[in-house]
Amino acid sequence: MSEVDVAGLTGAAVAQSGGLDAALLGDYVSALTRVSATRTALNRTELEGYRRLGGEAADAGVPLPALIDLYLSVTWRLWRYLPAVTAAVPTLALVQAVGETVMRAAGEAVTAVSDGHQMARQAVIRRQEAARREFIDDLLTGSSDVSGLLARAAGFGLDLTGPHTVVLARASTAFTEGSAQLNRVESALSGRGSPPALVASKDGLLVVVGTVNAADAVGRIVAAMRGVLGPRATTMKGGAWQIGVGRVRPGPVGVLLAYEEARDALTLAGLLRMDTPVVAAVDLLVYRVLLRDRTAIADLILTTLGPLADARGGAAILLGTLDAYLDAGGNTAETARRLHLSVRAVTYRLARIREFTGLEPADTGVRITLHVAVLGARLLDWPATALPTPS
Repeated sequence: MSEVDVAGLTGAAVAQSGGLDAALLGDYVSALTRVSATRTALNRTELEGYRRLGGEAADAGVPLPALIDLYLSVTWRLWRYLPAVTAAVPTLALVQAVGETVMRAAGEAVTAVSDGHQMARQAVIRRQEAARREFIDDLLTGSSDVSGLLARAAGFGLDLTGPHTVVLARASTAFTEGSAQLNRVESALSGRGSPPALVASKDGLLVVVGTVNAADAVGRIVAAMRGVLGPRATTMKGGAWQIGVGRVRPGPVGVLLAYEEARDALTLAGLLRMDTPVVAAVDLLVYRVLLRDRTAIADLILTTLGPLADARGGAAILLGTLDAYLDAGGNTAETARRLHLSVRAVTYRLARIREFTGLEPADTGVRITLHVAVLGARLLDWPATALPTPS
């Protein structure tokens, strides 16, 4: 077969496959001609070469279907020029033998280039995932320089110079990079009008770093997460979940602060036994203020509620009653309904609280002190956790 014939059929195959580089074929034409004449298989060196070419095609961004089409197009175009087919008197048996050999060789070559292409793509994906994981860790721990984070963020579709927020979700089952919910949230936020967002997992939480490019951007992120997480139970068991929302701030430092706020919001919601599906950091600022001076709040708890520890059975039962009473606005009947007790039982417990603390829960003048002390006890998990004795 002449060089003109080879160039012509190769050019036609290249055109059919979308204009790929003919170099991706390597020595495929000459190898196919050889195996048809000798009725032998492609050798190991040739197959390794096709795997290498498949990897080069993947690195160059060539789609695998187009690469396979290039090889198959060359195969059927070459068929009519093969020596056994162009022989003076080709027999049916000869043509069948050549056909089997050529089809086997074509299949092996296509398998080899496909393997090389897929291995190269997997390597690229692994590198991208590692870079994405490293970027998330650096962004949410503040362990990288700001300018470097700004430059790297562009590769993930984020412009960190603008306002961003961080929205977290926790569930009874920890989120990981392999969790299906991550891909579904990412898909839900990829539609037209959705804010640019980066979805990942960290420490068992689902993390969304979202660009706040419109007034309803935060609401869109929360809605997308709620849609993927599905119906919510009233406790953190059996598929329950809760979402924490950080405040909106610009820059990488702002993202870090929003992440810490969202984590704190989920932590505080757990300590305060809040069952609301979405907790915003801005709504929990008063509790963060309480925790800012733990020594002072511990002093208030021990001074105000500490005597309850002398009650039979400890402080927990009376503290729970006082907590429910204050949450009910000082309504004894409502407190009884919430605790599934009789009004008489609640009245008795309130009398015991009054006896031990010397404070009247029904007195509006001291109710704020009791309320702050009870909130502090929730936040510091007292009496289950011992408090430091003020000096």
